[in-house]
Amino acid sequence: MDRDTRNAAIAAAVILLVFGLAAYFLPVIMLAAGKVSTVLAAVIAAVFMVGLFVVLWLRGRSQHKKGL
Repeated sequence: MDRDTRNAAIAAAVILLVFGLAAYFLPVIMLAAGKVSTVLAAVIAAVFMVGLFVVLWLRGRSQHKKGL
């Protein structure tokens, strides 16, 4: 495994770990936010989903610029 492949694997593992933990705790966070406002709970879910796609999109752009 060369350096670039190892770095890509580490980055993918970190992204999966962070968003996996966030997804695990998302129902609890949404239930707590839903007691305050249902709109707030929906916004939190939307921010989570958009955040995931933004991170993956930025990672893809970064890899494309490097020519990998």
